[in-house]
Amino acid sequence: MINLNKKSLCSLALIAVLFLSLFPSFASAAKNEHSRSPKKNPQAYVHDMQPGWNLGNSLDAVGADETAWGNPRITKALINQIAAQGYKSIRIPVTWNNHIGIGPNYTIDAAYMDRVQEVVDWALKADLYVMINVHHDSWLWISHMENNRNEVVAKYNAVWTQVAHRFRNHSNKLMFESVNEPRFSDGGTTDETKAFQMLDELHVSFHQIVRGSGARNATRPLVLSTLEASPTQERMNELYNTMKKLNDSNLIATVHYYGFWPFSVNIAGYTRFETDTRNDIDQTFNNVYNTFIARGIPVILGEYGLLGFDQSTGVIEQGEKLKFFEYLTYYLKQKNITHMLWDNGQHFKRTSFTWSDPELYNIMKAGWSGRSSTADTDLVFVKKGAAIQNKSIPLNLNGHTLTEVRTNGQLLIAGQDYTLNGDAITFTSSLLSRLTSSGQFGVNAVLTAKFNRGADWNFRVIFHDKPELRNTQGTTDSFSIPTTFNGDQLATMEAVYPTGGNAGPQDWTSFKEFEYTFSPSYSTGEIKLKPTFFNEVRDGEVILKFHFWSGEVITYNLTKSGSSVTGNASWEHPL
Repeated sequence: MINLNKKSLCSLALIAVLFLSLFPSFASAAKNEHSRSPKKNPQAYVHDMQPGWNLGNSLDAVGADETAWGNPRITKALINQIAAQGYKSIRIPVTWNNHIGIGPNYTIDAAYMDRVQEVVDWALKADLYVMINVHHDSWLWISHMENNRNEVVAKYNAVWTQVAHRFRNHSNKLMFESVNEPRFSDGGTTDETKAFQMLDELHVSFHQIVRGSGARNATRPLVLSTLEASPTQERMNELYNTMKKLNDSNLIATVHYYGFWPFSVNIAGYTRFETDTRNDIDQTFNNVYNTFIARGIPVILGEYGLLGFDQSTGVIEQGEKLKFFEYLTYYLKQKNITHMLWDNGQHFKRTSFTWSDPELYNIMKAGWSGRSSTADTDLVFVKKGAAIQNKSIPLNLNGHTLTEVRTNGQLLIAGQDYTLNGDAITFTSSLLSRLTSSGQFGVNAVLTAKFNRGADWNFRVIFHDKPELRNTQGTTDSFSIPTTFNGDQLATMEAVYPTGGNAGPQDWTSFKEFEYTFSPSYSTGEIKLKPTFFNEVRDGEVILKFHFWSGEVITYNLTKSGSSVTGNASWEHPL
């Protein structure tokens, strides 16, 4: 990704054979290379990398060492576990900045180079394809190239000269990526044409250095990124022009993808995986395919995920999140694009070797070979005091067949507990009454639907009542609304002024960004409004509307005066 402790967009396919006739000056090295490692055409090479995983926020961390951003030291056991999870390739982001000496030599600290090689060797021994790069150096110092060209280019060239030399005899299952998410805006560049010229210069220099270092580097696969790793058409066109100019059949294009932005961060009311979000996937990867793959250049989706994960994996509701990943992995497969999951430590735990969200892993894993069935929602709400009725939910079978439904290991009876009518499943009122008979708010049962292929789909049966928000006082730096959620879950929040207009950041929409401006805490019973929200709220009254997944909408009034904030509930819990 683009930021520090975050991971802050692709397609793959392929090309001709690894023949060195394009590089006559390296013919001798090529002979040795081919005797030690069989030729593989780039399309097959990239295909065999599927699927891939990012070792994020470790060697790329900005600080004293690989633990600077909170992850433990990388172990051989972790690398072996990644291979055991079914991954075929690993991207090892590396930030060199804190380990580079002064100019003119810019010597990389020997111990750090050794550590990078140690991790690379573990991955190769685990039979993984491996990608290493120049990572957060992109914004730390490379971004200043326009105003400091000579030093930046000299330093960049020195880094790649040393890295290329160190790994020149390594297996060609190791590939080099020139620079992660290259951008120059941090250094003050505002002219995108100038940015394209500078990136082209870096890519060409990188290519010359690696190819000129000989041995296996004469044909080693090299990965080149678009500006900011963005899959916009203009930026892909510029990369295509660079690659065409280099005329090297062992080049791979890369982009990153973190989804349709409003859905990816949960803003503007995009709480669901709907048409706009799906169409963004289609259009993005159709363009990637047509720009590169259809013209013989393989592509790797070097990172993918959701931007909201930078705040919390709970920004996007679970079922909507699963539908996004199911469709994305399906569509990438349709376009022959190998993908590499961005994981900064929040998905696969680095010491226990378990998945934080097994449902997410299962649906991604199923996507490596085919589709999974999903549903319109994974939430089944039963309201306290209301007559319990049958609940019908449309299924997205995706060509599969429902085989059974279980809860807590117990097989449910078709026709009695549920019915299937076409593409809709209906849970009977008798089943829902039985499952919520305890009267406890929250998830009372999980109904697991199994299909003849793909991952399972879980429905959560939730007993709830209308949430209760109470009066409170606080400051713009610390303001929380006491909330009794009564089993419900918050979907989004609107903020408007009573005189008209939207309040808070991104005032083009009344629906505010989840976690960035507000955050529910179910364990402590509160909804926090963050300083980032109040920073762009004027003094006076503000009307909030909290939208819950059950369909409840609660109005709440704020009054801001300087740094003081008073909250008044429109609906109070009786004393």
